[in-house]
Amino acid sequence: MEDVSHYESLRGNAQKFYTGIGSVFSPALNEKVGFTSEGFNHIIFKQAHSERERPSQILRFKLLPLAVKLVKVSTTYQEFEETLKEFVVQSFKKRETKTKPVKYWGIIAIVDGRKIKVIIRKIGDNGTAHFWSVVPAWVTNKYRDTKFYTTMKGNPDED
Repeated sequence: MEDVSHYESLRGNAQKFYTGIGSVFSPALNEKVGFTSEGFNHIIFKQAHSERERPSQILRFKLLPLAVKLVKVSTTYQEFEETLKEFVVQSFKKRETKTKPVKYWGIIAIVDGRKIKVIIRKIGDNGTAHFWSVVPAWVTNKYRDTKFYTTMKGNPDED
């Protein structure tokens, strides 16, 4: 169990590091991957107003430098999932729900002795790829089939 007494300083340092990343080129996707505030918020929250357990957050904070390194050096992705999700959007001063395709890529590798998975997400056909999450990878799954083609284990939206 991680020591959560230094949580605030760890979070501050991680946020400072994360903010400085901006975007990096991913050879695996052949495009830039943005490290947006959405990705950092996802490390802290599973869903809106549902905070992850502190030890889980701390672990993810510590894995961030490895995640950046992995996105920069990996030439392939091991998992892919495409699904449809509903988003609340502002349209002509009205809030409405729109369904958009969402793509997730999972890049799994051992980086500096730690096996991790970085999840990259893209919303819509014209969206930009952005960092979504980093998780310690203990298990990998070869194939799982739903409406769209997927090889991802777990729920990439929450991981």
